[in-house]
Amino acid sequence: MNTFSRISRITSFVSFARAFFLLLLLLPLSVSAQNWDAVKSSADYVYGEGVGATIAEADQRALADLTANISVFVQSDFEMTTTNQQDGRQVSSASYASSRMKTYAQATLTNTERIVLSAEPQARVGRWIKKAEVDKLFQLRLTKAQDMAATALRAEAAGKVDDALRYYYWAYALTQSLRYPSKAEFTDDEGRKHLMTTWLPQQMRQVMDDVACRMCRREGDDIEVAFTFRGRPVSSLDFTYFDGRDWCPITSVADGRGLMEMAEGYSGQTLQARLEYEYRTEAHIDRELEGVLAVVPSLAFPKATKTFSAKAPGEAAPEERVSQNQAGRQTALPSALTDDKAYADVVTRVLAAIRSRSYQSASGCFTDEGRDVFQRLVQYGQARLVGTPQPVFHRSADGVVCRGVQMSFSFAHGLRKSFVEEVVFTFDTDARIKNVSFGLGQVAEQDILCKGVWDENVRVTIMQFLENYKTAYALKRLDYLNTIFDDNAVIITGSVARNSGQRGLRLDTDSRRFTQKDVRYNRQTKEQYMRNLRRCFDSNEFVNIRFSSNDVVKLGKGGEMYSIQIEQDYYSTTYGDHGYLFLMVDLNDAEHPLIKVRTWQPEKDPNFGLYGPGDFK
Repeated sequence: MNTFSRISRITSFVSFARAFFLLLLLLPLSVSAQNWDAVKSSADYVYGEGVGATIAEADQRALADLTANISVFVQSDFEMTTTNQQDGRQVSSASYASSRMKTYAQATLTNTERIVLSAEPQARVGRWIKKAEVDKLFQLRLTKAQDMAATALRAEAAGKVDDALRYYYWAYALTQSLRYPSKAEFTDDEGRKHLMTTWLPQQMRQVMDDVACRMCRREGDDIEVAFTFRGRPVSSLDFTYFDGRDWCPITSVADGRGLMEMAEGYSGQTLQARLEYEYRTEAHIDRELEGVLAVVPSLAFPKATKTFSAKAPGEAAPEERVSQNQAGRQTALPSALTDDKAYADVVTRVLAAIRSRSYQSASGCFTDEGRDVFQRLVQYGQARLVGTPQPVFHRSADGVVCRGVQMSFSFAHGLRKSFVEEVVFTFDTDARIKNVSFGLGQVAEQDILCKGVWDENVRVTIMQFLENYKTAYALKRLDYLNTIFDDNAVIITGSVARNSGQRGLRLDTDSRRFTQKDVRYNRQTKEQYMRNLRRCFDSNEFVNIRFSSNDVVKLGKGGEMYSIQIEQDYYSTTYGDHGYLFLMVDLNDAEHPLIKVRTWQPEKDPNFGLYGPGDFK
């Protein structure tokens, strides 16, 4: 065969190969296009289509179109309720169905199929869902509402009025966005069924009705208020109040005490406080919930407003003299010191300095490190004492500790006006204060102190670690936080996402390093986390963390490694959220704790709940 013939054969083969390869490339698109046509022509599916400069943009538009088409599909039997009003006008079923369906964001539409019909720069994407799957969208939302209702019941039992009202109201809003709100039911722990559209508002009214408040004392324009829930100091509560000119931002109550800063010279005969229950500023951590609250009309509760006398109070009621926290901790904490005079004298000097704002006069009461923390504390907003301090002294592995002093910290700007915190003093062997921290609060503290199977020192050590942890964020102690995080710590921020049935992290016990295993999440190195924390601290006037119920488990048979799952409220000048913090901490050296794992979730995952020690091996 001559050279020309060989070249001709080779050229023909190459041409055939190219044509065959192009056919292979076009075949999937052709088959996909046929599948898409089948979807569009089938009565079994609801679909949407989007066009954009990028695949992501086209996909967003396809989801929006799909959502709109789902609302058309369900609007004929979307239940109209008494809340179907906007600006005082009754709205149509179609309009209401559309507004409710728009709350199903991309994160919610997880059971849809996607097809890329054409590539960039003129991308076209299709999305579809089986009509039989639409009911699951509403069922998932109902499940979330039921879980919130259960959380609210637990919070109510613990005297946490803020969490009870928040979750009752959020559950109510989610219920109102369902296809058939009047059929939504909640089953309590005793097996009783409740219609959620009527039961949830009833629960809220009862909680509000059981909250009482009274003026305790007045100092200038500052009024201290006692809040009780069913006759006992409220564990936690949020409220706004009328200061004589306007309604103020949210103020927090801890262990039954709150502070109202009135307009200068206010001389009214009554005071007004309004219990917070919508918590719209915290709903942004859940795009689905945020969308629902924007669509469902607000539900007004006259009982949320409390009006009480501004006259000088008489003798405090017995349950107000000693807080529930103080009474409950007497048997849980180590025995009180029999000879506490030296420590009591120091605390008396420090309290006098706080009252007079002559902080330098108490300088000799502190070690160098303790003085630095104290100075940070009194600069944390406008600091002042609340009520009459009832110091309790007890011995711990870290020295002598004083509890029972409450302080209020107020801020000029931000979504919240003030916080009330218990201040804890820790002494060295020379009766000097070597550390100052914020207490955990009643619920979190009792969860730890009542672990009777553990040694007394272990319980106190865990409690002090958590107190120092939350205080470090409030006082922006980046230096301290840097020392308590392991250099190779697993640090997870934001919501957690799964992409398979497997989840978890493997711990290489030899190198003490955590390595990723088939998990997708927003993970940061220690260096990245500290850098982000610095930016957060620099850009916010205040940061405040509150802990509530927690679960602490000792890991392994030897050593002092602990797993801590705890509910956390986080507040800064412009941001607030509620979620679940998980810490795996090495406490073998109690004075130098080391965090190996830190994760945060905005809510319990519907598939596996909360991250815990079983996910880190």
